[in-house]
Amino acid sequence: MCGIVGAAAQRDVPEILLEGLQRLEYRGYDSAGLAVLDAADGTINRRRSLGKVVELLNLYKSKPFHGRVGIAHTRWATHGIPSKANAHPHMSGDDLCLVHNGIIENHDALRTELINDGYKFTSQTDSEVIVHLVHAQLEKGLDLLAAVKASIKRLEGAYAICVISKQDPNRIIAAREGSPLVVGKGIGENFLSSDVLALRAVTDRFIFLEEGDVVEITTDTVQIWDKTDNKVDRDVTRVEMGVEDTDKGKYRHHMLKEIHQQPRVIRDTTEGRIGEHRVLEEAFGVQAGEIFDDTKAVTIVACGTSFYAAQVASYWVEDLVGVPCTVEIASEFRYRKVAVTEGNLFVTISQSGETADTLAALRIAREVGYHATLTICNVPTSSLVRESDLALLIKAGTEVGVASTKAFTAQLTDLLMMTVLLGRRHGLSDEKEAEIVHALRNLDSYIDSVLALDPQILELSERFADKHHALFLGRGPMWPVAMEGALKLKEISYIHAEGYPAGELKHGPLALVDDDMPVIAVAPNNDLLEKLQSNLQEVRARGGELFVFADAAAPFPAEEGVTVIGIPHVPDIVAPIVYVVPLQLLSYHVAVLKGTDVDQPRNLAKSVTVE
Repeated sequence: MCGIVGAAAQRDVPEILLEGLQRLEYRGYDSAGLAVLDAADGTINRRRSLGKVVELLNLYKSKPFHGRVGIAHTRWATHGIPSKANAHPHMSGDDLCLVHNGIIENHDALRTELINDGYKFTSQTDSEVIVHLVHAQLEKGLDLLAAVKASIKRLEGAYAICVISKQDPNRIIAAREGSPLVVGKGIGENFLSSDVLALRAVTDRFIFLEEGDVVEITTDTVQIWDKTDNKVDRDVTRVEMGVEDTDKGKYRHHMLKEIHQQPRVIRDTTEGRIGEHRVLEEAFGVQAGEIFDDTKAVTIVACGTSFYAAQVASYWVEDLVGVPCTVEIASEFRYRKVAVTEGNLFVTISQSGETADTLAALRIAREVGYHATLTICNVPTSSLVRESDLALLIKAGTEVGVASTKAFTAQLTDLLMMTVLLGRRHGLSDEKEAEIVHALRNLDSYIDSVLALDPQILELSERFADKHHALFLGRGPMWPVAMEGALKLKEISYIHAEGYPAGELKHGPLALVDDDMPVIAVAPNNDLLEKLQSNLQEVRARGGELFVFADAAAPFPAEEGVTVIGIPHVPDIVAPIVYVVPLQLLSYHVAVLKGTDVDQPRNLAKSVTVE
């Protein structure tokens, strides 16, 4: 979603800010801007533009300016349409400037109050309210730090803000509540950002601000106050990032690269976590044994792709462990009353670890008495990791493409290891655990064998390019895989697609089937195969065209109107992880043929840090 970069340095910062914004482009945005305090006369130079960061870069190059303190932002519209007027940074007068991530829920009341006080609004955003609120505090005689502290007490909602002032030109004041913000420490320079990736070129040392923190940075100092206004020290963490994380390499798009990275990601995710025949419990943390011993039920909360991973896991947990497993959409969970059963382990899943709804759900879970909390996450320094009792990282590396691929398969891998550890306490035999560990050890090679089908899937994709709708079908744990396949297609190709359990066809979706609607099915050779085949005959009987990703050893003959793509046989337990890969490739190739923005699809953002 929105991105923030700030810098106070002993050198010019405009190009540092612009490079930081470019590193945040993967998050999704519709406009960009920067503001820098002029080194000569202290005025604030501001540039804003619609579209990509390169438009802002060209605007800056056409009339460059200098300065050693500045802030920058990429905006994803929440309040107000994408426009130059709604782009950040926002100003109050010509001497105060602010960038903001998040949503201010009481902005209407504050706007009315500020208008009555004589402030003129030039945007439709909730963010502009904050900059005028700070300005009003300055007018009362407070300095910039005190003005920001007083202003944030009036805010309801989520925010990460950075503020600069012509009257106080040597520092940036920033604050966070419900939206991530980090400090990057340098030598003779310090930085702020919503994501460490933005600052990769200038530092590898970071301070992760806590909820309610206010921070002041100058070229030489970093001072932090907590939510009780006490000055505090926060740990400095060294974060190593590889260049390959954000380069496309030989691939046309980040998404394609990330699809092909999955065998390596699976190896990284299982490395050090599985022995020859067993899952290693210690990988989940020092408290894991005690927590798993007392777990009698599981609740998993997630959003989007992570929600589908959770649904697959619910089949595993109830089948292999034999305890109840409930799966909830985070945005719904946080707004309803929940009945907490004894020994209920609360599991959150998030690629970024900053997903607003999932983070809010975790905080509710801690209040209402869940047995313990576990997060499965890709970012070791994220809020979800820091606030959970246990954390298992998915080790996917930076996922730049907005449509998640490698993070999804890594999440499933972690969830399967979690299931084994819970099952060990509920009668899962050593032989069965060894069988699952063997499948995990070979999972990378299974995915490699599917990636080898890419030319065949590319050819198949040409039959989808002119379609407007598609139906994905699966049974058992392959139903969430079908829904994930449908999500991928709609996300990046803008083709309307839905995923259904195949047994539900007669209860409504069959009305949509005709010779212009492709139906895609995932069909491993398991005990539900015959049921699935019967369901698919219902599609053929109504003229629907079938595309079946089927176990190559399964009796699923190709015929007129039925195209079968043979998937090498894999153990049932890891089939959901393997069978999603051809659906990712299909969606990718269809999107390329349609000419959409594969890595940054319209209206979407990588990390959804607002409700």
